[in-house]
Amino acid sequence: MRGYEVDVDLKKIGRPVQAMIAVRLRPIDRAVIESFRSFVQGLPEVLAVFVMSGSDDFLLHIAVADNDQLSDFVLDRLTQRKEIVDVRTSIIFNHFRRSVVTPIPSRE
Repeated sequence: MRGYEVDVDLKKIGRPVQAMIAVRLRPIDRAVIESFRSFVQGLPEVLAVFVMSGSDDFLLHIAVADNDQLSDFVLDRLTQRKEIVDVRTSIIFNHFRRSVVTPIPSRE
């Protein structure tokens, strides 16, 4: 068990628009990944950062006030970074999360 849970109502704090943003970087090496991870973790719009394998290198979960802020985030914060070669944004309509996670039984 780790940490604790906080259930924040994003609408009540003025950030009702959520999105998942897939990012691809080049060149792909440890220094570039760590630098970008550090950069996005410091952005107030970012709720979660996932470092991925496969076609995307990062998946960012963000929350902003409106579509204009979402556009500004992508255009002014992300695409200005020289290591980014692709950004794909998906708006989240609904977000559901388990409040309790139980172990999956072993097949042994």
